[in-house]
Amino acid sequence: MIKELTISEAGIAIVIEDLGINYDDRWVLRGFSLQVVQGEKVSLTGPSGSGKSTVLKCILGLLEPREGSINVFGNPVAGDAIWNIRRSLAYVAQEHELGPGSVRQAIERPFAFKANAGQRGNLNRLPTLMDQFNLDLALLDKETSSLSGGEKQRIALILAVLLERQILLLDEASSALDPENKRTVVDFIRQADDLTVLSVAHDAEWLDFADRVVHLSGGTHVKGVQQ
Repeated sequence: MIKELTISEAGIAIVIEDLGINYDDRWVLRGFSLQVVQGEKVSLTGPSGSGKSTVLKCILGLLEPREGSINVFGNPVAGDAIWNIRRSLAYVAQEHELGPGSVRQAIERPFAFKANAGQRGNLNRLPTLMDQFNLDLALLDKETSSLSGGEKQRIALILAVLLERQILLLDEASSALDPENKRTVVDFIRQADDLTVLSVAHDAEWLDFADRVVHLSGGTHVKGVQQ
């Protein structure tokens, strides 16, 4: 039976144990373990190819690790549980794709699914969130293809908030933001005490707001080192 994804008794959102990821007989990462507490903001750093983005894909169930296990709110990221787990996750990529149509359509589209119907009333918060993220309401009527990278990233974050996702997986999600908007996003996430964030990042301003920074150096039998 799949557990309901609510606040766990142990207060742990993500548990990664001895994760091993192998491509073409080469270990990208092996023996990596990490626990992320609910409400914690954790950033993964390390050189290109060290497995940072791959860890996020494994949590989403998009990639199956060769070794180890991942649990989200006590549920293993495997089998039928994956679809339920994804209802608690939001993923924002470095070059985020919002799909075709207008920005308004992109935001409203997920609420057409039965799984998200209960959050449809949250769309009333859209004007306030657009203002909080320094986005003009006129942007809602523009085509998604016309948005800048930074605008797409902020719209994706707004959508995650509207869908009440408990965990944000951010893969260089501030890379296209100018300093002012980066501070805006950082301040919003910092103040969201109940929001769990696991991010891939390199810039100092983003890393400074994290509760913990975990360095991945990649390769065989490498452990994540918490700084």
